[in-house]
Amino acid sequence: MTTTDHGSTASDELSIINRIRGEVMINRVPTGENLFLVWGYPTAIFLVIESLALLLWHENWCNWIWLGIPLVGAPLMIHYLRKDYDRTGRRSLDQKVILYMWIFIGFISCIGGATMGFADVFEMLYCTFQGILVGFGCFVTGVILRFRPKTLCGLIGTVLSFVNLFFQGGIWPWQLLITAFVTVVTLIIPGHMFNKYVKNYGI
Repeated sequence: MTTTDHGSTASDELSIINRIRGEVMINRVPTGENLFLVWGYPTAIFLVIESLALLLWHENWCNWIWLGIPLVGAPLMIHYLRKDYDRTGRRSLDQKVILYMWIFIGFISCIGGATMGFADVFEMLYCTFQGILVGFGCFVTGVILRFRPKTLCGLIGTVLSFVNLFFQGGIWPWQLLITAFVTVVTLIIPGHMFNKYVKNYGI
């Protein structure tokens, strides 16, 4: 009888744990474990390709390779946003803040790139500007989610972005490689870490 009671109690506790875990996974921050990777990999890959193309051919068309980043990242982002919204049917204030912040960062990156291009300071400032924005976004996301690895990676990536100020003009391709590395630090590494954390513990 005692054995049955103990077995029943253990089974009930396990059932409660699984139910709570299920609720946590349903209500977790949407796309938090996806969007960092959705943008991180295309950004790093296309920046490396552009850098190598410039080093090999020194042609103007190489400067347009970066367009592959939004062409790949934007459809994937829309897909995951729709998928997560269909799953939850709602977004919390924290989720909205994170989402709108990253939309704002993307918008400012585009406007900043165009403005710096017309002002003829693109190669001097843009990679540093971009790295600081992404690092800041990673840092704030980590603070909101209380996930310290993202906070730390955001801080490190922001500091590393200033290295680009020493690589200007004729060594522009090296800025792209540094920015690709910053992307790995601020998006890809914390993206994988957060992905694993969500799968193991939920948020």
